[in-house]
Amino acid sequence: MRRLIPVLLGSAMAVMSASAQSFHVQPAQAQAPAQGQAQQVPSAPTPPLTLDQARQMALANHPRFLAAQYGAAAQHNVTTEVRSAYYPVVNSDLTGAESAPGSRIAAGALNNPIVYDRFAAGLSVQQLVTDFGRTRNLVSSADLQAKAADAEVNFSREDVLLGADRAFYQALRAQAVLRVAQQTVDERTVVSQQVTALEQSKLKSSLDVSFANVNLSEAQLLLLQAQNDAQSSLAILSAALGLSGPHQFELVEPELAPTTLPALNDALASANQNRPELISERLQVESAQKFAVAERDLWMPTLSLVGAAGEIPYGQAPLPENYAAAAFDVHIPIFNGKLFNARHSEALNRARQASEQLRDVQNSVERDVQTAWLAANTAYQNLAVTAQLLDEANLALSLATARYHLGLSSIVELSQAQLNQAQAAISQATAKYDYDTRFTELVYQEGILH
Repeated sequence: MRRLIPVLLGSAMAVMSASAQSFHVQPAQAQAPAQGQAQQVPSAPTPPLTLDQARQMALANHPRFLAAQYGAAAQHNVTTEVRSAYYPVVNSDLTGAESAPGSRIAAGALNNPIVYDRFAAGLSVQQLVTDFGRTRNLVSSADLQAKAADAEVNFSREDVLLGADRAFYQALRAQAVLRVAQQTVDERTVVSQQVTALEQSKLKSSLDVSFANVNLSEAQLLLLQAQNDAQSSLAILSAALGLSGPHQFELVEPELAPTTLPALNDALASANQNRPELISERLQVESAQKFAVAERDLWMPTLSLVGAAGEIPYGQAPLPENYAAAAFDVHIPIFNGKLFNARHSEALNRARQASEQLRDVQNSVERDVQTAWLAANTAYQNLAVTAQLLDEANLALSLATARYHLGLSSIVELSQAQLNQAQAAISQATAKYDYDTRFTELVYQEGILH
């Protein structure tokens, strides 16, 4: 037994070195087809895609972000519409009339003016002098709504960037798993061939061959699922970039996210200050309050000036060749069936509703920040744990392989070691991209994803 110990240790170290090298995650590259898969006709080379390029592509193409921009532009037009009440209204009229002799309008009004045959052209001007602050509050409310729409654009921008980042890291993760699955198939193919050769030499039983082939089949199933996940992730990435139809990309490995997380209190403060939806909700509350004041001012009088001038090149004798007139009008509301009271009460309730919605969003933001911070912290700790797990699994597989070839253990021990090593390799390969994703989500929750 003592003579076997050096041989066992030597074999273990050799296999461990080979296994560690074979399971080292390399940058994304073309994968070998699975056994039994039909060979495809070579296609055009796929373009490389960096994370920054993916973000720019998403902002240029994603319909959600473009729709938010158009919505904000429309809301700015509303502000201009409301502000137009400050400016005079000028109209030009061209009128021609012919009437029966002595005709008067007798129905539909209290007066009965004479209708003269005439042809006339003129201008009319109407200018609001004051409505005691109602228009000013309406303009302020509309302007705050426009700023809220701009904040919604920023929210949509960060949401699209988060989706692009998530899809990019998910695609990298799927490709990393695919590489591990392919390496697992290659490793287990070698083991199956070795065990088959030993069985033919009467050194191993057919049971060992069956176990080795079962392990190989499991690895091939893992490879098929990994290939499907890799293609699905590219489809998800294409949709996140605002592209229609499937697209193939050669993803460029990004740098590892910073390994220093902000303090939780700092993250909460940053989110409270920078989250676009919080900014939008605050502006919505201010806008609703301004509108409530404007609705209260419906009871205030309105003073307007009106002027008209023109000429009558053709008309009956009582009509002069030119005309001009000016007037002022004071509109004083007295009674309208409690319409203004109801509108003011509705506006006040809308403002209170907006305040409660703001409080609800603040609570949700605080919850999301804490959840994202904890997830990022856990993902960072997983980096070291998965690396250690893979080292231990590689060592266990090396020892199990050496013991099996020396006849000191059964195929069951080797199969379990292979399974543990494959799972550890997948965990280590995905840990980096999980941390990148969680860190990006934390930055998003802080409102500083740019």
